[in-house]
Amino acid sequence: MNTGADYSSGTTGATKPGLGAGEAEGRVLTVLGLETSCDETAASVVRLSARGAEVLSSIIYSQIDEHAAFGGVVPEIAARSHVEMIDGVARRAMAEAGIDYAALDGVAATAGPGLVGGVMVGLSYGKAVALARGLPLIAVNHLEGHAVSARLGAETSYPFLLLLVSGGHCQLLEVRGIGDMSRLGTTIDDAAGEAFDKIAKAMGLGYPGGPALEALAASGDGARFDLPRALLGRKDCDFSFSGLKTAASRLAQTCETDQDRADLADAVQKAIARQLAERTERAMLAYAEQHEERHFVVAGGVAANKTIRRTLEDLATKHGFSFLAPPLVYCTDNAAMIALAGAERLEKGLTSDIDVAARPRWPLDEARANADPVHKKTGRKGAKA
Repeated sequence: MNTGADYSSGTTGATKPGLGAGEAEGRVLTVLGLETSCDETAASVVRLSARGAEVLSSIIYSQIDEHAAFGGVVPEIAARSHVEMIDGVARRAMAEAGIDYAALDGVAATAGPGLVGGVMVGLSYGKAVALARGLPLIAVNHLEGHAVSARLGAETSYPFLLLLVSGGHCQLLEVRGIGDMSRLGTTIDDAAGEAFDKIAKAMGLGYPGGPALEALAASGDGARFDLPRALLGRKDCDFSFSGLKTAASRLAQTCETDQDRADLADAVQKAIARQLAERTERAMLAYAEQHEERHFVVAGGVAANKTIRRTLEDLATKHGFSFLAPPLVYCTDNAAMIALAGAERLEKGLTSDIDVAARPRWPLDEARANADPVHKKTGRKGAKA
């Protein structure tokens, strides 16, 4: 067991077996959430009522120090760390919530997508809790957790337009409710967060690269560098960051001073913000034709970037959309969003069999991902996005 654990705390359906979805509506539901899809071991207790979501506890053990020397997440190290930490993290979340297991209505665990070794750890622990305590199990799509994460900070009514932008995903979706989402656009290669991290690595900024690049960009002048703009001739809402990543990584090799690196960091940040805004604006125009109420949500780790938030907030104002993003503590991977997604599913009677499998790939709009895959060779793991 790792005794030097660095924890952080961010506190701000069906029901129990035998109750159906109709009986769950209007009830207060308390759910333990577990998240182990990448390099954070997290557990949270969330209470959902007619007044919205209340986070009773949110514990996150970060593995950043364990992966820093490698410049990125090593799946084997991540999975072993999850095994060591999951029990202690879950126990602390329950203790901080001030409740015992008898007060829970269900246990929700990330079942994918993600590094499958890690996903299996959290999902297996959730199954054990569900079996031992006689609780419903809710297998949650990690991306669905991000999709509802803004509801942890403020009541957000469905439907809304969502930009989900993280280290592994970059998608625009129409979110009509839990389990009811349609893909409007997705990345055809790299995600925005992946571009941030890999460019930062090429600039020698270490891991995680996104926050380091953002801090460096604050003193830079990106006008010095001319970076490529992708997909300008396409009329859809898809993204592409591969060309930007390659061009910026090459330019990083020519930087000789700290100011050179700061200027390039600013150019990269503005280029990513610009592409996100361009494709989101196209989605907003299409969405506005179908909806009188216009709500725009941005979620995922990249939503913590202040320049990107400001750019998207200005865009929402321009087109008459309300703007909402999760509190910063719930932008990156956490278990509160998994617990909330689980509670919303529980409220609708959507529970999982105990033999539900971990999935390395699990698109939110699975029907479209299978019928019209962006990545044509989906392989045995299934459609990617």
